[in-house]
Amino acid sequence: MDISQIKAEKVTPEVGIHLAKSEVAKVKVLSFVNLRCPFCRKWHQESRNVLAKMIDEGKIELIIKPFDKEKESLQPGNVTHKYLNYDTPFETLEAIDRIYETQDEWGNLPLDEIPAFMEEKLGLTRQNNEQAEQAIIQEAGEANVVFVPTVIVGEHIFDEHITPEELSALLNQEYAR
Repeated sequence: MDISQIKAEKVTPEVGIHLAKSEVAKVKVLSFVNLRCPFCRKWHQESRNVLAKMIDEGKIELIIKPFDKEKESLQPGNVTHKYLNYDTPFETLEAIDRIYETQDEWGNLPLDEIPAFMEEKLGLTRQNNEQAEQAIIQEAGEANVVFVPTVIVGEHIFDEHITPEELSALLNQEYAR
């Protein structure tokens, strides 16, 4: 991933699914993902425990930014993003877990069959996320975020190629600042 063109200062914590135990969590983890992307699934699964622990400790706020992409292979993810409830972030994180766990089942369905899978198999309800979806697309465009996952922590920009140990060290270093 070429991060040299990304303008991290253009990415703000305002729009996204906010996961924090403390309203003043010192470190913000801004994560652009598409729920159909296998690399995003890898990032989610490998970082999940580190992020959950640091959220519980009140050290970080994770802001998940579901990023609708035009790429045909990622369009099924765009459909799933419509089922994420921004108002119940911890329940939504559990829904994201289930969506990723079943990615191989729904990921190759025709786009018009994905809503039934989300509703009938996963028990999710379609949400009115259009405003947030557009704001995330606009923000990504202004910041030159092209690839998913793209994760920003302070001045650090990375993708799924970070080990849980490296992530923990980075977040602790940022927290210590």
